[in-house]
Amino acid sequence: MLFTTLRTISLYLLVLIFIACDTQKKKDSADFFLKGNLAFTQNNYAEAIRLYDEAISKNAEFADAFLNKGICLLKINRVKDAHEVLTNAIELDPSLVQANLVRSEASLRLGNLSEAENDLRTIAKSYKDSSRYYLIHGNLQDARNNQSAALADYDLALTLNPSNVEALVNRGAVYYGLNSYADAKKDFLQAAKLNPGQTEALNNLGLIATKESDWTQAISYFDLILNRNPADPLALNNKGYVLLMTKDMNQAKILIDQSLDIMPENGYALRNLGIYFQQINKPSEALAVLNKAIDIAEPVEMLYGITGQIYFTAKNPVKACETWSKGKILKDSLSSIEWAKNCR
Repeated sequence: MLFTTLRTISLYLLVLIFIACDTQKKKDSADFFLKGNLAFTQNNYAEAIRLYDEAISKNAEFADAFLNKGICLLKINRVKDAHEVLTNAIELDPSLVQANLVRSEASLRLGNLSEAENDLRTIAKSYKDSSRYYLIHGNLQDARNNQSAALADYDLALTLNPSNVEALVNRGAVYYGLNSYADAKKDFLQAAKLNPGQTEALNNLGLIATKESDWTQAISYFDLILNRNPADPLALNNKGYVLLMTKDMNQAKILIDQSLDIMPENGYALRNLGIYFQQINKPSEALAVLNKAIDIAEPVEMLYGITGQIYFTAKNPVKACETWSKGKILKDSLSSIEWAKNCR
């Protein structure tokens, strides 16, 4: 009896010890979580991820830690990892609807449009008054080439929050794609006013100025980006294009090469390098980089038109017309003009 009694007491104490340890682990987990949140607010995403991992190691069922870690991973473009972590958060706590919202954004960036739509449909009622919900839903519509629906969603996002810079930039981008440059410019200017360092808004304003042949204004926008980040590949390339148009060939080549060093698969930079070789009368080099851009199979304005021009100048009208014909299908306006002029 004495043995049994002592054994019972020992087991009871052991349970108390386990409960105390579990409580301490959860307290430690909460402490790491709060420290992670502080690092997050300071945009120190790598440190925040480390702290959230510590929180999760102390409490493997801490859904909010998984959620915040997923948000940080998305911020540093580790999209696939973010998607996996956010899925963990949802599995741990299906009521954590913010995880569905963020995962829908990750799914979009991974090209999983159906999964993004499913997440958005799941949380539609919870987020009926959310500007960010309509922003992401608009991004989904834009990815499906449903521009009118995308514009309607961005309008709702901005009605709910007129300071939603992403919605302004993305609505402006849709207007730009529809050649509604005045509307696009208005949105980009407002976005840049709200956030003077908004790279996409400044870059797109530079592109509109380029279309208007306002070279000085275009360069000023690209320089605003490069003054903050001299290694921005898009601004480097776009400024390089303006320099090509203003015949500053040597400096243009330097900037375009720098852009390609950072982003080798940039179809626009390859096109611009092709234009450079075209302008200095090196057609073979031009065709090599232009066809490399074509192989990337991404829409690049005037790419097929310029490539066809070089074939035509090189006395190869069959190849030129074949190239322009493909360009017409892809709505390359220069291809349509050149084909109508030379291929009928």
